[in-house]
Amino acid sequence: MNKNVVILILSVAVAGGLGFAGGMKYQESKKTPLRAGGMAFQADRGQFQRGPGNGFRPVSGEIISSDDKSITVKLVDGSSKIVIMSESTVINKSAEGTRADLKTGERVMVFGTENTDGSVTAQNIQLNPVLRMMPTGTK
Repeated sequence: MNKNVVILILSVAVAGGLGFAGGMKYQESKKTPLRAGGMAFQADRGQFQRGPGNGFRPVSGEIISSDDKSITVKLVDGSSKIVIMSESTVINKSAEGTRADLKTGERVMVFGTENTDGSVTAQNIQLNPVLRMMPTGTK
């Protein structure tokens, strides 16, 4: 085989390997720090959302404070998460609830979008959740 052809094949193989390694490193830097383990979970009105990649994540724990626009939830690991409510946030009990139902000491499961400051903007808040999808505060 011609020496130039061998050099060309080796050069292409090395360039391909470097490109693959660079792509893997780039993709790893784009991972979201909080993941829902790749599982789907039910969101508002029966739609299903995927946890990773879209910032949508359940928050589960005990309400430790609340006001008209937000609640603070103590997570299983002892940390806390601020949950911001909008006019479109749905609050459920066994029937649809209101913000007045969000009292200190209540157990909640919150589905929403994580903000850059670590707080969560709620789309749905479930009071006294029966099913816990995963322990919160884990990655």
